[in-house]
Amino acid sequence: MKTQYILHLYNRIGFGLHPKEIEALQSKQRNEVINQLFQSSEKVTPLNIDTSFISDLSLKELKNKKKRKDLMKISRKKIRELNGIWIDRLNNPTEILREKMTLFWANHFVCEDKNIVHVLQYNNTLRKFALGDFRAFVKAISKEAAMLKYLNNKQNKKDSPNENFARELLELFTLGQGNYTETDIKEAARAFTGYNHDFKGNFRLRKRKHDYGEKTFLGKTGNYFGDDIIDIVLSKKQCARFICEKIYSYFVNDKLDNDRIEELTAIFFTDYNIENLMKHILLSDWFYDETNIGTKIKSPIELIVGTHNIVPFTFQKEKQEILIQKLLGQILLLPPNVAGWKGGQNWIDSNTIVTRLRLASVLLNNAEITYSDKDDFKAVITDFKKRKRKRKTFIKTTTDWENFETKYNTVSNKELVDVLITAPISAGTKELLKQYYNLPKKEFCIQLLSLPEFQLC
Repeated sequence: MKTQYILHLYNRIGFGLHPKEIEALQSKQRNEVINQLFQSSEKVTPLNIDTSFISDLSLKELKNKKKRKDLMKISRKKIRELNGIWIDRLNNPTEILREKMTLFWANHFVCEDKNIVHVLQYNNTLRKFALGDFRAFVKAISKEAAMLKYLNNKQNKKDSPNENFARELLELFTLGQGNYTETDIKEAARAFTGYNHDFKGNFRLRKRKHDYGEKTFLGKTGNYFGDDIIDIVLSKKQCARFICEKIYSYFVNDKLDNDRIEELTAIFFTDYNIENLMKHILLSDWFYDETNIGTKIKSPIELIVGTHNIVPFTFQKEKQEILIQKLLGQILLLPPNVAGWKGGQNWIDSNTIVTRLRLASVLLNNAEITYSDKDDFKAVITDFKKRKRKRKTFIKTTTDWENFETKYNTVSNKELVDVLITAPISAGTKELLKQYYNLPKKEFCIQLLSLPEFQLC
């Protein structure tokens, strides 16, 4: 398999490769590489965090206001910890494709919660179904405690239906705008009435709160429950098309190719098997077309993890790891809204581009960075003109340059460009690189990771 294709593949389903890893794959055929990739992602390794502080609580303790307040404080801290645990998993994945798919689905089935038990459970549900049966996936998501709270389905009762979950199920999760009516939303909401969960996050149907009446949804009539609504939705080819568009945009190209989308839709609609769909994409010749290589703007998480993959580093302070995510515009476990991050060109604006281009210096060379003094987990910087709110600090990391030297010791500076950058290099950058080629490899690497072309994969 060609080096360029290997790099492209692993940039899209992972965060890059080291020279020795590339060399090991060059002698293999594409189908061998892809089959090996899927085999290594068969296993599901859940994220783990200690939640014992909440496991043995009595009902009396839960009714105590001070106790609840203390528990919420601990839970928020645990969620920040989970953010770091997830980043660590992305930095050192054993099931690389499954982890990249989990990252994708987290921005499709968007959800946020403050209960660490439910947040952890939700994240691992994404991981469990990431390469599985989409039908079972949607049904599982509809019963997740975090989602039931996030989209108000706990308040969805037969006497006062709440349409929030039903609306987002159709608009954002399955069909897309314009493929259903307001009546369909109302009828779907009735089918999801009574959905609830217990304290541990297990799904519970409150039978007395469920509407057992007849519903008419997308032209079909029956005494439907939530799972029936999902089955009807998936019987529409538009559902398969909508998901294929999102997967194509994320893994292939922001610019949709209608012929390719129809090709993928025909495959996905037959069984809604995510693994089969992804295999078809990664084995297809068109996935490796020049027009699809080096054209995707890296998300902040892809940029951070991709940098770590080249030169391992660790943050000395947990808050600074979250601060960097905040400055770049993507904090794991804290989506901006139910539609998630828009991605693509939206990752870069006049504020974030400066931080992105200086990221390598900040993370690997202890450079100074400017940020807002409103540094809580929830805050997102929106106005850099308020100078009085800005502060400066040095991001403290421990950088493993020895690891970098070991991995790239046989690679010249010129060769390093081809290994780390897959995007077309502009004439201006080529001239700039000529000035850098004689730099020590460590310094050259930082300059290379600070180029606009490194923002693409």
